[in-house]
Amino acid sequence: MTRMTGVLAAAMTAIGAPALADNREGMEIIGQPLPGGVGFQPAATELARELQWLDGLLLVLITVIVLFVTALIAWTIIRHNAKANPTPARFSHNTPIEVTWTVVPILILVFIGAFSLPVLFKQQEIPEAEVTIKATGYQWYWGYEYPEHDFGFESFMLDRTALAEYGYSDEQYLLATDTAVVVPVDTTVVIQVTAADVIHSWTIPAFGVKQDGVPGRLAELWFSAEKEGIYFGQCSELCGKDHAYMPITVKVVSKEAYAQWLDTAIAEYDGTPRTVDYASR
Repeated sequence: MTRMTGVLAAAMTAIGAPALADNREGMEIIGQPLPGGVGFQPAATELARELQWLDGLLLVLITVIVLFVTALIAWTIIRHNAKANPTPARFSHNTPIEVTWTVVPILILVFIGAFSLPVLFKQQEIPEAEVTIKATGYQWYWGYEYPEHDFGFESFMLDRTALAEYGYSDEQYLLATDTAVVVPVDTTVVIQVTAADVIHSWTIPAFGVKQDGVPGRLAELWFSAEKEGIYFGQCSELCGKDHAYMPITVKVVSKEAYAQWLDTAIAEYDGTPRTVDYASR
C-alpha cells in the first residue's frame, strides 16, 4: 500500500504490535456496513434510536404526500385533458385552494418540527461527561487523547495483511484500525472534535453521532453506548486524496474491562493514574 497511512500502519506492525493493540478478543462486531445492505445499522444509543424513529416518521409522511400528489396529477390528467374537457375554465385564481396549499404545508412543517427539534436539541445539549475524549483529525488518520489521564495515541487504518493479527477478518478491511477508542458501556461519553489541518468529521452511525472537526475550533458530541461490541465509522468530510482511508474504531466494553484497559493505557503512555472507580459506577 503506497498511502502514507498504510506505510505508517505497516511500520508499526513491523516493529511489533504495542501492548494496547486493540485485538477483538472475541468481541461482537455490531456497527459495521454490510455489502448490499439497506437501512440503518443497529442503534446502540438512545440518540440513534430517536434518529431512526424520526426517519421512519418522515418516510411515512413523505410517502403519503407523494401518493396524494401523484393522485392529484393523475386526476388532473384524466379529468382535464382536451378530450374530457374541450372547453377549459378561464378563471385566474381560486382563493380556497390557494389558502389550503399555503396553510397545509405550514402545518406539516410545524408537525415535523415538533418531533425533529427535540431530537436535535438532545444532540446539541451536551450533558456532564463521565468520560471525556479528544479526537483530532489529521491527513489521514485520527489522534485521540484522554485528557483526564494525560495520555493519547494515534489510530491508523490496518493494512489487509495485518487484519488477522489484530483479530479481524477481510470484511473489516478499510474499517478496522490498529488502535481503537475504548469506552465503557452505559456511560456518558463526550468527544471533543477538532482538526489539525483541514476539516474532518468524526462519525459513528450506530451511535447516531456526527461532528465536523474544524482547525482552530473545538466542537463536542456525546453518546452513551448501551451494548458492548465493536463499532466502525469513517471520516465524513472530504479531506483530501486519502479521505476514504481514515476509519474510526470504537470498542464498547464493560466498566470493569474499561478500568483495566485504562490502567494499562496509563502505564503504557505514562499517563496520570485514575482516581475514579469505573467498575463501581
